[in-house]
Amino acid sequence: MAQAPSVYQRRRSATPAELAAIPWLALLTPSERKRIESQVVVSDPMPGDYVCRMGRQATFWFGVVEGLLKMSTDSASGRTITFTGVPPGGWFGEGTAIKRETYRYNIMALRHSVVAGIPVDTFHWLLDNSIGFNRFVMNQLNERLAQFIEAREIDRSTDPDVRVARNLATLFNPTLYPGVGEVLRITQQELAYLVGLSRQRVNVALNRLEEQGAIRIEYGGMRVLHLAALRASGT
Repeated sequence: MAQAPSVYQRRRSATPAELAAIPWLALLTPSERKRIESQVVVSDPMPGDYVCRMGRQATFWFGVVEGLLKMSTDSASGRTITFTGVPPGGWFGEGTAIKRETYRYNIMALRHSVVAGIPVDTFHWLLDNSIGFNRFVMNQLNERLAQFIEAREIDRSTDPDVRVARNLATLFNPTLYPGVGEVLRITQQELAYLVGLSRQRVNVALNRLEEQGAIRIEYGGMRVLHLAALRASGT
């Protein structure tokens, strides 16, 4: 049986609607945008497809147009450690792209997604020439640092309700994930994969958060009603 095309082999040019969903393009000058738009490619990873693999050289800088990805790593003991989910509007790996390193993590699709990317050389051209792009990347790095400090605090918590609340709050970060808005399209099973709990335990935690008025569970996702309450859970 012939092997299915890889995510890279399925790449294509971005449509106007997909380009409109890329937050940093709006920060470029008209001449910068004209130069860059033709270099944006997209692909459509299916559940279980890898966008990035540990140890592989970074050749593109990626972001999510639609869907949901999971950032994780494999420990020496074989245990998978999940860092975060990446919902729509999220761009990731800028540190790896800046240093032109190999990936230290895996990025896998949890559902059928649309992922955009630009070549690392194009990423560096923007760093060298675009003030608006530099500000975007600087904000990304600052928010990412805060996110991973938060992740360390979450890992220390033994309270499942706190783990669910704080992990959910990270996915509503308007700077890192501007495509999410007030409603996150995520299933309870997908959230369970990100949090590291069973779907049943996540369901209990979500129902308690809804009773507290922090979220509202809707068909196919969750609406945040009180983001500050999610972020402060357990403090």
